[in-house]
Amino acid sequence: MNEQKSQSYRDAGVDIDAGDALVEAIKPYAKATARKGTAAGLGGFGALFDLKKAGFRDPILVATTDGVGTKLKIAIATGRHGSIGQDLVAMCVNDLVVQGATPLFFLDYFATGKLEVAKAQLIIKGIADACRETGCALIGGETAEMPGMYGGGEYDLAGFAVGAVERGKELDGSGVKAGDIVLGLASSGLHSNGFSLVRRVVEESGLDYSAAAPFSPKQNLGEALLIPTRLYVKPCLAALKAGGKNGVKAFAHITGGGLIENIPRVLPAALSAELDAARWPLPPVFAWLQKSAAIPRLELARTFNCGIGMVAVVAPEALKKVETALKKSGERVYRIGRIVKRARGGPGTAILNAERAWPG
Repeated sequence: MNEQKSQSYRDAGVDIDAGDALVEAIKPYAKATARKGTAAGLGGFGALFDLKKAGFRDPILVATTDGVGTKLKIAIATGRHGSIGQDLVAMCVNDLVVQGATPLFFLDYFATGKLEVAKAQLIIKGIADACRETGCALIGGETAEMPGMYGGGEYDLAGFAVGAVERGKELDGSGVKAGDIVLGLASSGLHSNGFSLVRRVVEESGLDYSAAAPFSPKQNLGEALLIPTRLYVKPCLAALKAGGKNGVKAFAHITGGGLIENIPRVLPAALSAELDAARWPLPPVFAWLQKSAAIPRLELARTFNCGIGMVAVVAPEALKKVETALKKSGERVYRIGRIVKRARGGPGTAILNAERAWPG
C-alpha cells in the first residue's frame, strides 16, 4: 500500500503566514489614515463607519470603484511600485468629489500569483499615503494569493471608495447654463488611462523603460510614465466652498474617454462644452505620443486627458473666487472654454484651435 503524501496550502502555492505578516506590516499605515467616524482596525470580517460621528446630518452616500489598468504592466516591468497606490486612490476619490462628496473610507483589493510581502507593503503604503492626503480612511481590503491566475511578479489592484454629501448639495450638472465658464485643472501627465496604447507606442519605438524619456530627458521612460494621478479632492472641495451656492455647477474627472467623452456626462443634453486648445499647454508626453503614433487630434482628445485632469464648470460671477481657491490649493488653473447651446446632432465637447495648439 502506497503512503499518501501530506499536502498543505503552502504546497499549492498559498502562504498564509506571508498574508498574516502583510496584515501586521500595514496596520500602522491604515491607522495613520483614521478620521472621525472610523470604528475598527484591520483584520476583522468587516469595517464599521459612523456617519454621525463624521459630522453628517442627512447624508447621501456616493460609492465608486476603479482600477489602475495596464499602467500596472509598466510598474511591474520597471520594479517601481511606490506610486501606483496613489493612482488607485485617485481614480476612485476624484470621481467622488465630482458628485460634491467628501471621501470617507477606502478599501483595496490586491491580487497576485505569489505574495511578496515587501512589494505588497510598498504598494499598500502608497494607497495609505494617498488616503491620508485626501482625508479618506483606509478601513479594510483583501489580499488574494492566486497561483496559476497570475504569472511571476504580476499583480492586479482594484479600489472601492465611499463618500457622502449632505442632501440637497449633490452636484449633478443640472444647473449648468450656456455662458458658464469651463476651468481646467492641470494633470500631472497621463494619469491612469490610455496605457494599452502607450505601451504599444513604446514597444514599436524600440525604447527601453530604463532609457531617457524622449519627452523628458532628465527622467528615464519608466519613471516619466509612472508619474501618479493627481489627487483633486481638497482643491475641488475648497472650490465648492469658495463658490458658494451655485458657484461651481459641475466637475468632470477626465479619465477614459478623455476630454471628448467625460465633460458631456455632467452637462444637460441641450448644452455643449466649447474648449480652446490654445488656452492651455499640451504636455510633452502627449505631443510625443501624438507624433510617434500619428494619433489624430480627435482621437488624442478622446483617449487622453491632454493636460487637463479635472474640469470645473463655474458661474461667471463666482469665477474669481473659485480660481483663487483652486490656486491656493496648489492647482494650475486655466480658463479653457465655455458652455454653449448644443447644435442638433452636434458634439458634447468641441475643441477649437487644435490644429494650431497640437501640431502633431
